[in-house]
Amino acid sequence: MIVMIFESVPTSLRGELTRWFVEPKTGVFVGRVSAQVRDLVWEMACDKITSGGALMLYTSNTEQGYAIRTHGETTNVLTDWEGLWLFRKPLSPKDKEVLMKEERAILRREALVSSEEVFESEG
Repeated sequence: MIVMIFESVPTSLRGELTRWFVEPKTGVFVGRVSAQVRDLVWEMACDKITSGGALMLYTSNTEQGYAIRTHGETTNVLTDWEGLWLFRKPLSPKDKEVLMKEERAILRREALVSSEEVFESEG
């Protein structure tokens, strides 16, 4: 089985993909084709994507039972975590700001502790 997900791609590409797959939701295509057809369709789709992104999941002999391919800019980031493929959502600007503040606070505490240790060892 193959699942392809497209974000911000031309409508003509979506129409062309309906030759091989069903589209249960806008930009999501599901079907079952041979590996050769899968690779040719993926190559054709990647060639036609000028902006946006694509993601393909297909059955494979891996630990998770599937393999993943990406192309272009997708909203989620694919990350290999100890051999498992996981998706990570990028932080929002507000979350980035909070994280930076927490990191600065941790660095200040570490600097304070290390300066106290130096002071105690000198005394």
